[in-house]
Amino acid sequence: MKNFLKISAGALALTVAGSLAASAAEKVTFGTNWLAQAEHGGYYQAVADGTYAACGLDVTIMQGGPQVSGRPLLLAGKIEFYMGGNMLQAFDAVQQNIPLRVVAASFQKEPQVIMSHPGEGLDKWEDLKNADQYIIGDEGFQSFFQWMATEFGFDPAKRVPYTFNPAPFIANKKSIQQGYVTSEPFAVEKEGGFVPNQFLLADYGFDTYSTTIEAMQDTIDKRPEVVKCFVDGSAKGWYNYLYGDNAAANAAIKKDNPDITDEQIAVSIEQRKKFGIVDSGDTEKMGIGAMTDARMQSFYDKMVKAKVAPAGIDIKKSYTLDFVNQGVGLDLKK
Repeated sequence: MKNFLKISAGALALTVAGSLAASAAEKVTFGTNWLAQAEHGGYYQAVADGTYAACGLDVTIMQGGPQVSGRPLLLAGKIEFYMGGNMLQAFDAVQQNIPLRVVAASFQKEPQVIMSHPGEGLDKWEDLKNADQYIIGDEGFQSFFQWMATEFGFDPAKRVPYTFNPAPFIANKKSIQQGYVTSEPFAVEKEGGFVPNQFLLADYGFDTYSTTIEAMQDTIDKRPEVVKCFVDGSAKGWYNYLYGDNAAANAAIKKDNPDITDEQIAVSIEQRKKFGIVDSGDTEKMGIGAMTDARMQSFYDKMVKAKVAPAGIDIKKSYTLDFVNQGVGLDLKK
């Protein structure tokens, strides 16, 4: 079921810049790619504290989930913005001549990790390929695992499917398993009673941007002020969510997704700070959402080498730097 979080500009009129009338707020929808969680915190924060409203937007967050497919709605012009996973989808859009562009990267690092049992001879990245079994999902096997095999010699024959159940990994101490740094390690600790080793793929060269903001080229061309407001507001939202009072945003997340717990939210925020998922590297000078041509080219070249993406894609058509790298929100970091 689609859930919605909506705060009208009228209700937030006191926070809007003096010249901005509540009636002038433009309604836009941002579709997330999964159920509400702390990984979406910056966007919920920008709604809850009026940051989007302050620059003229009335933003609805459309929650994703197992039965919701937001990208077709973006392509059909039914929503203005969509939360992408990593850059592979944007590269694929170029290949299919779909005029979609990434306008900001909320995560500097993809939160994908490989986990192992401590004290089992799998405590270093270079040891992981010696595991008896690699528990990797189909999507991961077709993407980041191909890079792992090409760059580091992981053996595809050792791969078994990941069914999003940590029990096989917990039972086999000589196995390794994929996971999100904000999710699976927490589940393993709760169910297995131990803290797994966590190897963030981004720290070993899988340098895609993640949790991107996608928009259609038509929106960029015809409504650039809307794109700028949403990108800037999202950056400020992430700063306020990570470093300020995020109680209202968390309440909104729990309203949309009643199954999420305060403990899970707290762990997710802690892990993102620890691993520099949102705020690290280029963001320290250019602000959250930063992207560079060099990073894009680096990741694309690796995906071509691993035969995940074909050669010859004009990746400059997959993103634009027009709305990022301007230091927006740096003053909010405490």
